[in-house]
Amino acid sequence: MNAPFSKSPFTRLVVLGSTGSIGTQALSVVRSLGGRVRVVALSAGGANLPLLARQAEEFQPAAVHVMNGGGAEELARLLEGRWRGRLLTGAPGLLEAAALAEADLVLVATVGWTGLEPALAAIAAGKTIALANKEALVCGGHLVTEAARRAGVPILPVDSEHNAIHQCLRGSEPQAVRRLILTCSGGPFLHSTAEEIARATPQETLCHPTWEMGRKVTVDSATLMNKGFEVIEAHHLFGIPYEKLEVIVHPQSVVHSMVEFEDRSVLAQLGPTDMRLPIQYVLTYPERLEAPLQPMDFTRMGELTFSPPDIERFPCLQMAYDAGRAGGSAPCVLNAANEVAVELHLRGEIPCGAIPRLLQRVMERHEPEPHPPLESLREWDRRTREETAALAEEVVKGRGKGRFS
Repeated sequence: MNAPFSKSPFTRLVVLGSTGSIGTQALSVVRSLGGRVRVVALSAGGANLPLLARQAEEFQPAAVHVMNGGGAEELARLLEGRWRGRLLTGAPGLLEAAALAEADLVLVATVGWTGLEPALAAIAAGKTIALANKEALVCGGHLVTEAARRAGVPILPVDSEHNAIHQCLRGSEPQAVRRLILTCSGGPFLHSTAEEIARATPQETLCHPTWEMGRKVTVDSATLMNKGFEVIEAHHLFGIPYEKLEVIVHPQSVVHSMVEFEDRSVLAQLGPTDMRLPIQYVLTYPERLEAPLQPMDFTRMGELTFSPPDIERFPCLQMAYDAGRAGGSAPCVLNAANEVAVELHLRGEIPCGAIPRLLQRVMERHEPEPHPPLESLREWDRRTREETAALAEEVVKGRGKGRFS
């Protein structure tokens, strides 16, 4: 089994999605660890080439990947004389970066469907996976977990909720678990009416009260689709059936998640609302090192509240449960439709309330394929994106009979 610190006094890290929210925070943690982690590869989509160039100059990795060829040419110009290494491009380059021979640990922090294939490539190469991309397990959880089991590769969750559960489960047997409880802030619309959510603009959707995240994840948090995807992720990560996975609303985001055991004991993981905490946990696992965070002051914390989620106002959560239970291609189709719908919302073409109704239309038409291979998942992803865009276009042009207004 490949594990951090097993072959050298430092961990050799690949960061996929290095210019995104998780990627930049991960590199901040690397700086604070004072040489315990060395970056051997960086990868980014190409939307922020100046930042990627600065990262490459600072960390001097063996390889840097950018998705498009034009971006690679610009990156090479920005780094001329400041970095010496391999410049990788396109989808093949992403898989090469994920499987880099020099690496011990691969942080998968890309957004959406794009995390699945590099996660599989890293597993095939025997790398430990630090997973910050929940869609890899949502779309292809059966493939990822089976590949990891065969290869003896650990998957360390970066999401604060799953990271909390991982911490609570250390030293416990799966059969001792009665239920996993994932906490949820409730997002920006926790106290909004259904009508207010239905007409919410992108600016309103992106005002998360607790966490600083990327735009897509922030929208998913507002609809609770993010929490629904986390339920599917938890099912695959921990091998827990859906009837033992529960979501509760906890606006303060102090308790990141909990585990209830058969004897009714409950372990909870608490911490600041700072993603550097779970990131450092996976970068230094199984050790615990001092982190550059303020200690929690329980005397000033105030009241901690918990309540059930409102499925009527946030139907995306139930859709995710339903897709997870259906299994097969259903979660992949839900993810593809959601990615399209979220992008339409961020462009201002549909209000927030149209997202779940559009997804419902797509899911009603889908007959799940059981145990789909990767090739089938690629096709389901492609077809669903086209179908979702076509349905949304009908709505925009007024042919949707007012259902998405």
